[in-house]
Amino acid sequence: MPQFDWLSQLLQMILVKGQLEVRCAYSAPWRIDWPEASRHEIPYHIVLSGRATVENLETGKADELVGGDIILFPHGSAHFLHDGSGQTPVKPFNRQISTGLMISENVGRNGCLEMLCGRFSTRPPHDRIIRNYLPNSLIVKCANVRREPGNEAASDQLSNLLMLMRMESADNRPEAYSILNSFTPPLFTLILRAASESGQTSTGLLSLMGHPRLAPAISAMFAEPAWAWTLPNLAELCNMSRATFVRHFQDRLGGSAMELLADIRISLAANELKKPGVSTEAVADLVGYRSVVAFRRLFTGKTGMTPGQWRRHAREDIVA
Repeated sequence: MPQFDWLSQLLQMILVKGQLEVRCAYSAPWRIDWPEASRHEIPYHIVLSGRATVENLETGKADELVGGDIILFPHGSAHFLHDGSGQTPVKPFNRQISTGLMISENVGRNGCLEMLCGRFSTRPPHDRIIRNYLPNSLIVKCANVRREPGNEAASDQLSNLLMLMRMESADNRPEAYSILNSFTPPLFTLILRAASESGQTSTGLLSLMGHPRLAPAISAMFAEPAWAWTLPNLAELCNMSRATFVRHFQDRLGGSAMELLADIRISLAANELKKPGVSTEAVADLVGYRSVVAFRRLFTGKTGMTPGQWRRHAREDIVA
C-alpha cells in the first residue's frame, strides 16, 4: 500500500474550535491554577519568553517550560503553573479585558514570563479519539529548530505562527481577538504535527507515526476505514504474526487496533450524518457496517445518542 498521510485524515475528521483566553506577564513569585476542564476541552499554554514550571495534578508530573514551549492537556487535567522559586505569597495580579482578551500582569522585575493561555474544544464523538489516544499532557518545543530553506518542519511553521500570535495579542485593535481565535485550527494542527515529527511521544496515536513497522496498519485504517479489516490482515500488512501485531499495537497505542478502527468509523459517520439527505443506512454502509442494527448499536454506545438523535442535535447546532 502506498504511503498515506493518516494524520491529515485525522485532522480533517476532527472539528476543532477554541479561543485564546489570557495573555500573562508575570515576575516571580507567581502561580496560576487551572481546574479540570470539561470533557470536550483541551487547555493549552504557550510560553513566549521566560520560564515556567507546570504540575499536573492528575499524574503528579512536573515539567519545566521555556520560551517556545507549548503544553496541551488533552484529557483536561487540573494543573497549576508557577515560577519554580517556591516563594510565597505570590504577587497579586492585575487583570483587565482588552478587546476580548484578558490581560493578567503583576508588578516586578524578577524573572519576567510572557505566556498565552487558552483552550481547544472538540465535540462528541471526536473527543473520544483525543482522550483515548493522546497522552495526558503533550509538550512541543519549537525554539531553536530552524532548518534549511525548503526543508521546514511543522515546528518551524509553528514558531512562525507563535510570532504572529504574540504580535496580535499585544495589539489593541478590535479585530485582533478575532484574528487570534482564527489561528485555532492551524495551531492545533501544527502542534500535533510537530509532536509526531519530534518522536518524543512514546505512546498514543502520535507515536505510531514514528513506528515504521506499524505504519502500514494505521495508514490502511485511515485510508480505507470501510474495508472489512481483521487483526490477521492488518498484521499481514505489517509483516507480523497476529500475536506480535496485537502486542506491539497495544503497547504503542494503549488500546486495540479494532477499538481504534471503530472510533475512526464512528467519527466519520458523525460527520456524514450532518449532511442532508443521507440516510442512516447509507452512512452505515459508507463506514463499513453492513448491518444497520449493529451500526446503530455501536454508534449509540460510543456517543450516547442514536444516529437520528445525533443528526437532529447536529442540525440544531448549525441553526444556532
